[in-house]
Amino acid sequence: MQPFSADDPAYSPYHQNRIHPALTSFADEVCATVARLFAYVGVLALFGILGIQAWNELGVNLAAGPTPEATWRVADHTGPAFALSPSDSSNTLERSDAYVILRHSAGGRKDILSWLGPGEKALAELEIYRPGSEYPSVAAARAELAARMVPGGAVLEAAGVIESKFGSVALLRQAGAKDGPSSCLGFFTRIDDPALQISGWSCQGDSRPTRRTTIACMLDRLTLLTSENEPRLAELFARAELKRGPCASTTASADWVTATENPALRGAF
Repeated sequence: MQPFSADDPAYSPYHQNRIHPALTSFADEVCATVARLFAYVGVLALFGILGIQAWNELGVNLAAGPTPEATWRVADHTGPAFALSPSDSSNTLERSDAYVILRHSAGGRKDILSWLGPGEKALAELEIYRPGSEYPSVAAARAELAARMVPGGAVLEAAGVIESKFGSVALLRQAGAKDGPSSCLGFFTRIDDPALQISGWSCQGDSRPTRRTTIACMLDRLTLLTSENEPRLAELFARAELKRGPCASTTASADWVTATENPALRGAF
């Protein structure tokens, strides 16, 4: 019988303690499978968390209802910021019959003074608009003025320019309208710094020159009661007050730019 040799590799202790390659490969496969299962479970858990969060947000939005549209609302508890100073002339507007303040959800504010004539008929209106981020274009603002002047809206055309303590102010009238007791004259101007829009209309008087004078007096008599912590607005009115003149001298000269009739080369707005 052949004796066993300690030097024989087939019977060495090292050879006897080694793990068979097939067993090693099986263990690696098991570990990889377990790792993949953990990864799949983790992804499913993540999707579940995201789904629950989305469902909760959807439930909150449905409970809250649709987001309200940006719009104007009446500010009942806000005090007036503007007024017209007294006048010695009997041909000018005095204390307004109504004062309405509107606030926009985007930050704008409108102070609207209005006057009524015989039979509670609208006689004149003055709007001071301090815009927020909702500031519309000039074209849109003039279209809104047309709707205020004429029920149902109208096309406005240029009707000259007047000078006021706020600078030049464009005059507007209903396109094709003839001068007379029933006609009205609108006005519109924008100031850049601070952002401010002043507009309105007047039907007072029997002729367009009379309405021009009324509008000029209205603008020069416009005073600031409170700036609501807007120093630039207070500065604007302080500078404008230095340019204020008597109402009798506020009508503009009747040249081709400021004539009461609409110049032929100016089109409708």
